[in-house]
Amino acid sequence: MSDSFPPLAANTTRLRVAQGLVLLFHATGLVGLLFSHDPGFYLRFTPLTLLLSTGLLVAFQPERNASFWQFCLTVGLLGFAAEVIGVHTGKLFGNYAYGETLGPKWLDVPPLIGVNWVMMTYLAGVLAHRLPLGELARTLVAALLMVGFDLCVEIPAGRFDFWHWTAGVIPFRNFRDWFILACLAQMLFNRARFVKTNALAPLLYAVQLLFFFALEWLGPGK
Repeated sequence: MSDSFPPLAANTTRLRVAQGLVLLFHATGLVGLLFSHDPGFYLRFTPLTLLLSTGLLVAFQPERNASFWQFCLTVGLLGFAAEVIGVHTGKLFGNYAYGETLGPKWLDVPPLIGVNWVMMTYLAGVLAHRLPLGELARTLVAALLMVGFDLCVEIPAGRFDFWHWTAGVIPFRNFRDWFILACLAQMLFNRARFVKTNALAPLLYAVQLLFFFALEWLGPGK
C-alpha cells in the first residue's frame, strides 16, 4: 500500500528550491568549518544537516510504498549492526571509535549512522540505476560509488571528530568490508519494489562528495 502522504512532485520549481537548500546547508557548513574561529559550533549541526538532506531525498522519491520503507528499515538496521560489530570487535572495518559529531550514541554507535547507510545506499543505487546495465553490474557500480564516498569522508573524519582510527591509520580492510556490505545493501535495493528514480539524487551525491573533498584539501594546514 502506498504511503498516505503524497510524494513531493519533482517539478522544476520545487526541485530548484530543494537543490538550493542542499547547497545552502553544505556551503554554510563548509565555510564555517574552514574559516570560523569556532568550527565546533557548525559541527553541532551535522546531525540536522544529515536528517534534512535525507528528508528532502525521501520527499522526491516518486513512490513511498511498503517495499520502500522496508528497504530503508532493513538497510538502516544492517548498517547500524555492522558498525556496532566493528566498534566492539574490530572484525568489521578495523579498530575505530565514534566521536561526538554524529550525535548521541547507543552501544557506542550513533543511530544516525544507520540513516547515513540508508541515504548512501539509496543515492548510489539510484545513480547506478540510470545506467543501461544488468543487475549485477549495477550492484558493483553502486557499491564502488559508496566506497568512493567513504574514501572522501575517511580522510577528514578524525579531524572533525566523526570517528577515530587506532593509531590514526585507516586499514585497507575498511574499504574491503565497506565494498562487501555495500554490495549486500545494493542487492536489497535492487530487489525492493519501488520506483528507482529521484530528481534530487545526482546533486546531493555530488555536493556531499565535494563537501568532504574540500574539507580535506582546503582544511587547516593546507
